[in-house]
Amino acid sequence: MKLELRCPQSVDGIALDPEPDWNFDALLAELNSLEMKLNTSANVPAHFTKSRLRDFSNEKSDDKCPRPFVMRVFEDEMMDSESDGEDNQRLVPVKRFNCDKHYLSDDSDDELALEFQSYLMGEVGLVESALCELTYEHQVDTKENIRSKISALEADLMGETEKSASALTRVEKYREARWEIERKLDTQYQRKIAEALDNHLTAVQRDHELRSQIEERKIRSDAAYEEAKRKEKALQEEKIRQEKARAESEARLRAEEAKRVALEVERREAKEAAEREANETAAKVAAGVAQEAAAGRQLDANSGMSNESKNPQSEGNVLRAAESALLLEQGRLQKLQQIEESNQALRLTHNKDFSSYERHIARLIRQISGTKEIVREKSREIVKIFNDPLCPQSISIAAFAKKVVSRCESPNTDAFACGYVIVLVMSQVPHAMDLLLAEFHRVCTYTVPKHIIYSKSAFESKEAYYKAIGYRETEGKIESIEDHLRRLESYMKLYGAVIQTEVQGVQNIHGLKEGWAWIARFLNTMPANRYTAVALNAFLQMAGFALFRKYKSQFMKVLSIISNNFLEALKAREESGLRATIAEIQAYMEDKEFLKEPEGRALQGSLLSSVMVPEPDYHNSYSRPQPNKYF
Repeated sequence: MKLELRCPQSVDGIALDPEPDWNFDALLAELNSLEMKLNTSANVPAHFTKSRLRDFSNEKSDDKCPRPFVMRVFEDEMMDSESDGEDNQRLVPVKRFNCDKHYLSDDSDDELALEFQSYLMGEVGLVESALCELTYEHQVDTKENIRSKISALEADLMGETEKSASALTRVEKYREARWEIERKLDTQYQRKIAEALDNHLTAVQRDHELRSQIEERKIRSDAAYEEAKRKEKALQEEKIRQEKARAESEARLRAEEAKRVALEVERREAKEAAEREANETAAKVAAGVAQEAAAGRQLDANSGMSNESKNPQSEGNVLRAAESALLLEQGRLQKLQQIEESNQALRLTHNKDFSSYERHIARLIRQISGTKEIVREKSREIVKIFNDPLCPQSISIAAFAKKVVSRCESPNTDAFACGYVIVLVMSQVPHAMDLLLAEFHRVCTYTVPKHIIYSKSAFESKEAYYKAIGYRETEGKIESIEDHLRRLESYMKLYGAVIQTEVQGVQNIHGLKEGWAWIARFLNTMPANRYTAVALNAFLQMAGFALFRKYKSQFMKVLSIISNNFLEALKAREESGLRATIAEIQAYMEDKEFLKEPEGRALQGSLLSSVMVPEPDYHNSYSRPQPNKYF
């Protein structure tokens, strides 16, 4: 639809075309001035007179325009305008212009417009039409300019908005990326801090542990140093005490050196005499020895104990023994007494209790049994105690001699096993044999052999005599003769077991030669009574087998003397207590028990030569005689 209104080019000398270079504000100002002129002009109809100036306020109003306005609108422009508005996403509102007495509608067609055209042209004039058309064109141009500017502004605004949104998006993405990077960096930094802190704490803990270990080692080292220093000081003090005691002992020994040398010479002479006497015993058996024994027994039967005072080998009219045997006994007892005095001085000097070593030796002796392993073990342990630097050797040797002899008092004593241990130990410590024999002589005089005769002038009472021959007093009472004979038999069995012990590769210091000398002295000097009968029977039971194997026919002659002389003298005494002993001795000779090896003599196991000899360490340690430290 097209509406067209035509107006004249000028009215009252006022040009209707605006300046082409006017701006919007200038145009408004010009329109306002024009309206004012028109209002003041008399030629302008009242219908076109404005009561107020133009106001382009943004406020919406339903008031109709006070004056008519002619607008030319093309449908194509409307379509273009609507299309541009849709592209710019902005709708431009269309206002209806209302003029007095006239109404224009977009819905009217061309015929309707033609009907009103003559009326409009007739109603207004040429000037008004031109003015309206000019105004309309000016408004259209203005609106177009405004619309174009608005579109441009809107396009710019949209562009700027899009740019801003894009920029904001980029900023947001950058911020998020930066935040993520910072978060990762912060996490990594926290992890590094945690690792560094953990490493630091670990290093600090390790350093503390190292310092603690160093302190502990230092404390232990200081404690060990103090302990070593204390031990060294104690050792030095011990050495000083030992040197002092040794000096005192040496001084005392030097003072008695001459006497000791003399006793040693006498002992050797007595031993040589005993050997000569033992060698001559076989020749004297048939002649002189038999006659002397018969004469002695005849004198005993006639005059009782008075004949013992006429014996050339007696001492003080109370002793019957061979002179050589008495000399040996005296030397051994004196040596034992000296050792006991020396040990007492050592105990006082050291101010130390050595009873633990004595108890250990006693325990080892109690554990002796008739097996090779036990004999080997106990012998080694005893020798080891002898060589312990913390205990003087004289104390341990004296303890061993006393404990092994007192072992005889215990029931079920294995005499043969003890004999093996004694021989093996004494082969390593030869000078201890005299102490052992001295202990034997103390508890049993018939190991000398020696017989003490009762004499009122020599003994104050019978109790003193009984104590002298070996009786023991318990709770103020002297033991019975049966108890005494039982102990005497045990002592003689152990003594006989020591004498008969033979170990291949080991020398028995007090062996069969001494046993042969003992039986010769016994038959030459001992009277036939209950004590001597028990002693002789025990000796034969233990050593008869070994003596027969060595001396053979000579030993048979000795047995003949015992049967013809000693047993006959015992039978002549007609004592009831002698019958059992006489029967045992007679059965021993008649049954030839000396041909049978006694039970327990052979140890269980292999030969004893492997007990001490084969092992190089043990043998080399004691093969050479040790220096005579205390003798």
